[in-house]
Amino acid sequence: MKPTILLLSTVFICLITISACKKDKTPGPTGTTGATGAQGATGATGAAGPQGPAGPAGGPVGPQGPAGPTGPTGAVGATGATGATGATGLTGATGPAGPTGLTGATGPQGPAGPTGANGAIGATGPQGPVGPAGPAGPTGPAGPTGATGATGSNGTNGTNGTNGVDGNANVQSFIKTNFGVNSVGLTTILVPAIDQSIVDQGTVLVYVRNTPPVGITGTSWYPLPFTQGSSTINLVDFAVGQVDLQANYAQASGLDFRIVVISGTALTTLARAHQHLNFNNFDQVAAALHLSN
Repeated sequence: MKPTILLLSTVFICLITISACKKDKTPGPTGTTGATGAQGATGATGAAGPQGPAGPAGGPVGPQGPAGPTGPTGAVGATGATGATGATGLTGATGPAGPTGLTGATGPQGPAGPTGANGAIGATGPQGPVGPAGPAGPTGPAGPTGATGATGSNGTNGTNGTNGVDGNANVQSFIKTNFGVNSVGLTTILVPAIDQSIVDQGTVLVYVRNTPPVGITGTSWYPLPFTQGSSTINLVDFAVGQVDLQANYAQASGLDFRIVVISGTALTTLARAHQHLNFNNFDQVAAALHLSN
């Protein structure tokens, strides 16, 4: 309001000045328009005047007074009570299934769980058929000799038996077990039963076999000279206390030799009683001379 009053006053003064110049002086040339001065500072608004008295009724309405300052904001009112929950709406239709995702990587092996309790023992199944008998095992070692039993009472004398066949008191048999032979020179076997009378009037028979395994009996004897493939063993001669053998191969052990020494008297008796005896067959010789196998 105040700036407006100042502006009107300034204009009024300018008009008076212009009018005075026209009356007193001859108008001079128009001067250049001066630069517009800087706008003065806005004055402070004056305080509102007091409300004038009310005019008579029917009079003109006075201008609208300036708006009064805004009053302070009133306190916030209390929050109203929450309304009741509405009814649940209908469930919408199920949408189509989405695509299956990629299979994830296999996780590490978990630790082994504890061993479960043993299950109940099942019923025994039927017995299977008896299998074929296995081969007989080797004969075990001989057991210890048992204690001597009590002497029995004397029995009654029996009747005299018939005369038996002539025995082999003049025949002796020896076995050299697990022996060997030489490929160079002679192989000598010591036989103390060969004396000069045997050399002069008797005879000596020699048989050979491979040494049988422990517990095996009944292995056959072969007379000398013996040939198997390219291997040979021969009886070269016999002398007092020994026999001499000749082999074309060497073998350190594994041979058994059976030496039968027959005196001259027994030889005569043997030839007379067994005219067709085959001396190359030990079984026949053993039977004729009552030798054990």
